[in-house]
Amino acid sequence: MAAPTYIKPFLQQRGTRFKALFALGMVCFFWGTTWIASRQGVKYMPALQLAGIRQSIGGLLYVIFFLSKGIAWPRGKEWGPIIVLSLLNFALSNGLSTWGVKYISAGLGAIIAATFPLWIVIINLFVAKSKIPVKAVIGLLLGFAGVCVIFYEHLADFLEAEFRFGILLSLAASWTWAFGTLYTKQQAAAFNPYFSLGLQMLISGILTTIITYAFGEPIPISDIPWQSWTAIAYLATFGSVISFIAYLYALQNLPTEQASIYAYINPVVAVLLGSLLFNEKLTLFIAAGGTITLLGVHLINQAFRKKIANPSKHPNTPSRA
Repeated sequence: MAAPTYIKPFLQQRGTRFKALFALGMVCFFWGTTWIASRQGVKYMPALQLAGIRQSIGGLLYVIFFLSKGIAWPRGKEWGPIIVLSLLNFALSNGLSTWGVKYISAGLGAIIAATFPLWIVIINLFVAKSKIPVKAVIGLLLGFAGVCVIFYEHLADFLEAEFRFGILLSLAASWTWAFGTLYTKQQAAAFNPYFSLGLQMLISGILTTIITYAFGEPIPISDIPWQSWTAIAYLATFGSVISFIAYLYALQNLPTEQASIYAYINPVVAVLLGSLLFNEKLTLFIAAGGTITLLGVHLINQAFRKKIANPSKHPNTPSRA
């Protein structure tokens, strides 16, 4: 589905290469820092409550923008994919990954999130039973080898229940994002991907907030400290709205493969900033394992690049968006 007419003038204004690269740099940095902001915010409030508020604000901003441009609400069957993706990509993937960094480092959470292409290959192997290219097999093996290297020095940490829980939450977030990616590919023609993003965020934000109040222990809005409000404001504006606009601009002015480099830089930004700001471990095992894992992900993306829909036509932004 092509970009709607009301945003085409902005997206199709061919800017200079410098502007496009600058926009891509913003995406690489801001989406990497969302892990740090989430890590900071969940120190002072329940993670799902933070995710719910953040998604509600970001989604509302998107919806208001598109409604102001005269876009019509989805009708009938169009709501089906939107609701499913709001559950998979935001309520589950974003919510669980935000919850996960309450117990593990931001860098580790970012690396685990970046492994979702590995799970896509495995899901396709068992569900679609499609033939896997040799390059994808190599990427799969490298990806999991890199994960093993990363966790080699964390073996003792697995004795801690909270660490195990954080890893499980992060893995579940990566799995749901993988399912969401596959579902997006199947249903891409059934809904407007641009307006849908805001609706997905808004629906998931409301749902996550309801779940928090029904089954969790939310703190009163008046008791949320400024540190968490700062994190929420940053995530909603820079992590969602500004970064997404920059992402679209980069996609329209750079080759798709070049624009997709953010997926490899985000974890690096999260690891480095986590080390600088939170004194998170930055060791040879994390550096080597992360590099090997991302190399595996890169090989998988290369192997399937002709089979996966062009993201400039069907945006499937990272779960941290």
